[in-house]
Amino acid sequence: MSKEELLLKKIEELRSLMNQLISEKADLIDPDVVLLSQKLDILLNEYNEFLRECD
Repeated sequence: MSKEELLLKKIEELRSLMNQLISEKADLIDPDVVLLSQKLDILLNEYNEFLRECD
């Protein structure tokens, strides 16, 4: 699996987890939701950096 595929897989997994957590907590500022959102932000930034390097 390529780096791009791995990043996309992790991003989708975190998105799914975050959506599930938001449904359970029903609070976007819950610390668990915020933490997961921050992790997703880091992965998205990493993916964007990867795309820039490929250009």
